Amino acid sequence: MKKATLKVSAIFLSCAILFSSCIGSFALTNKVKDWNMNIGGKFVNELVFICFHIIPVYEITQLADILVINSIEFWTDSNPVAFENQLIEGQHGKFYISSTENGYNITNEAGKVIELRFSKKNKTWSAKVDGQKIDFLTFVDENHVKVYGSDNLIEINTNANKEEL
Repeated sequence: MKKATLKVSAIFLSCAILFSSCIGSFALTNKVKDWNMNIGGKFVNELVFICFHIIPVYEITQLADILVINSIEFWTDSNPVAFENQLIEGQHGKFYISSTENGYNITNEAGKVIELRFSKKNKTWSAKVDGQKIDFLTFVDENHVKVYGSDNLIEINTNANKEEL
């Protein structure tokens, strides 16, 4: 009787720690959904959607998100699936954006790289271009940010209404 009680208690405690109440971002399920929405017209999307429920792709991705990925996201504050590289076509050409541990690298067609980095210690976003680091935004507290311009510093209260800005 004692062994059974100990075993049940250990399982309950393990589940409470591992599966804590983190809703999470469901990054894997959302990636599958986003892929489905971009493969064709609405009829193709609906057909794939139905097939993915029959196979059961969505159910498996949700289970993986719930049991593993969202738990990792809760305990480490980072989602292993969320890091993604993208090619973006803009008015001024194509840009390859890659995620790093603390920011992004943006590379243009000529190969020039701009590094955007966030410093947790200073709560500051900075850009590094041609070896020169430029701070452009600092979080002062929950309601204020500092935005650095070329010759000035702007402090913004994020709780301010339109008239106060």
